[in-house]
Amino acid sequence: MAEEITHLITQLGFGGVLGFIVGYAFKKLMKLFLVFLGLYFISLMYLAYNGFITIHYEKFSKAFEGLSSLAQGGFTLPSFLTANIPMVGGFVVGLGLGFKMG
Repeated sequence: MAEEITHLITQLGFGGVLGFIVGYAFKKLMKLFLVFLGLYFISLMYLAYNGFITIHYEKFSKAFEGLSSLAQGGFTLPSFLTANIPMVGGFVVGLGLGFKMG
């Protein structure tokens, strides 16, 4: 019984620490990505405003139509996630905390 509790606590702790690291890094990288994406769109708008380039917005909308269909598709959990519920639970909690702290 004590060995099972120790194993459970180890899985929760490892998953939590790993989740925190992933969440923290993900938020930092996402912020950096969004800054570069914003600068890219601002530079495109500047070049279009000054007549250097022409933006074909209808081609943009056709290119990104597939993204909405991806979001509507069904989602099932892979079997490796359902096998280690305590570790995944700790990971999810750590991910949330890391994302909030990042």
